[in-house]
Amino acid sequence: MRAGAVIVGGGQAGFEAAASLRSEGFQERITIVGEEPHLPYQRPPLSKGFVLDTHGLDEIELRPAAFYEQHRIDLIVGERVVELDRQARHIRVASGASIPYDALVLAVGARNRTLPVDGAELDGVLFLRTLDESREIKTRLQDARDVVVVGGGFIGLELAAVARSLGKTVTVIEAQARLMPRVVAPVISEFYDRLHGGRGVNVLCGSTVTEIVGDGRKVRAVTTARGRTFPADLVLVGIGVIPNVELAQGAGLRVGNGISVDDRLRTSDDAIYAIGDCAEHPNTYAGGRIRLESVQNACDQARSVAASIIGRSAPYSALPWFWTDQYDVRLQMAGISQKYDRVATRGSIDAQKFSVFYFRDERLVAVDSVNRPADHMIARRLLASRTAITPEQAGDETVDLKKIGR
Repeated sequence: MRAGAVIVGGGQAGFEAAASLRSEGFQERITIVGEEPHLPYQRPPLSKGFVLDTHGLDEIELRPAAFYEQHRIDLIVGERVVELDRQARHIRVASGASIPYDALVLAVGARNRTLPVDGAELDGVLFLRTLDESREIKTRLQDARDVVVVGGGFIGLELAAVARSLGKTVTVIEAQARLMPRVVAPVISEFYDRLHGGRGVNVLCGSTVTEIVGDGRKVRAVTTARGRTFPADLVLVGIGVIPNVELAQGAGLRVGNGISVDDRLRTSDDAIYAIGDCAEHPNTYAGGRIRLESVQNACDQARSVAASIIGRSAPYSALPWFWTDQYDVRLQMAGISQKYDRVATRGSIDAQKFSVFYFRDERLVAVDSVNRPADHMIARRLLASRTAITPEQAGDETVDLKKIGR
C-alpha cells in the first residue's frame, strides 16, 4: 500500500488541500498533521466576529469532526512535526512517530512577529494568530478599559474596531507614516484614519513603541519614542508575521521570504509542495515572486496542488484578492498594487462608498473598493482578463465598466 499524501498544517490551506484531493478522486491515504489541538478552522473571524461573539466555534470550524471520517482523512491534531527526511520520504512528529509520504504538502503557515521592546513579556500583552489567542483576547477585553493596539495593518485595525465597539478607550500606534502603508494608497489610509478617529480611536502614525511599562508583572502603560505615555491594561500587537520555513530549511529545501516554490507550487524536491502563508511563489500579477497571506490564496493554491498530485499539473495563476471588515465598512481588494504610479478614484469618499484603481505604466494592476462590492467583482473580471482600461475611464462614473469587462 502506498503512503499517500501527507499535509503538514491544519489551517485553511491544509484543510483545502485534503478536501480537494478527495473531491478530485484521490483514493489513497490522506493525513493532516496540525500543531494546534483543534479541528481546522477559519482565521478571519478571530479578529472580528469570534471576539465579538457573533461567530461561535461551530461557525468557524471548516467542517465538523465527522467530515474527516466520512472522507477518510486521518486528522492528527496537537502534534508538531520536528523532522522531514526527504531521502526516506517520511516526517517525524514530536511524540516520536514516523509518517511516510508519497506526496508531501507543507501548509505550515506563519507566526506572529514579536515586539522587541522592554515589557513585551508582561501579562496583558497579547498577539493574535490562533484560536486560543483569540479566546484570550475575548476574555481580556471584558475587563479591559484602556486598550493600546500596536500596528496599523489589517489585524491591528480590526482589533481596534472590535475594542472600540465594546466601548473601550483605544489608541492605535503605527510606526509608518500612514495606516496600512504596504497595501493601500494614501487616499485609503486617510479614509481609515478618519474612520477610526470618527469612532473615537486615537490614531498615531509615525510613532514607535519604546517600552511597555508594568506594575509588577501586569501591563500598565505604553511609551513611545517621542516620550508620550498611554495608559493600557491591554496591549494588542499586530506587526506582521514571519513564515515558518524552519522545517523546510532543515531538510535542505530552498527558502527565501517563505518556502520557495515554482509556478506549480513545487519546492526544490519534486515530491514536496508548499502552499498558503508560508509559500513564496512566482506571481504574474505581482510581476515577480511574492508570499501572500489570504484565504483566497490558501484555497486556490490548495486546489492547484491537489490537481498536481493527481497528475493534472498546471501553473498557478489565480488572481489575488483580499478583504477587511472594520465597523460597518468593508474594504475589498483585487490584484497587487505594489509599484503603482497612478490612481483613479471612483465614487464618493464622503459617502464611504468608493473605489481606487491602481495603474502601472498605464495598465490596471489592482482595485480597492470600500463598500462597493459591484466594483470589486467587476475589477476581478477586468484584472483576470487583462482588459485594457484607462485611468480616465476608471474615474468616470458615466462609463459602464461592466461593458468594458465583457
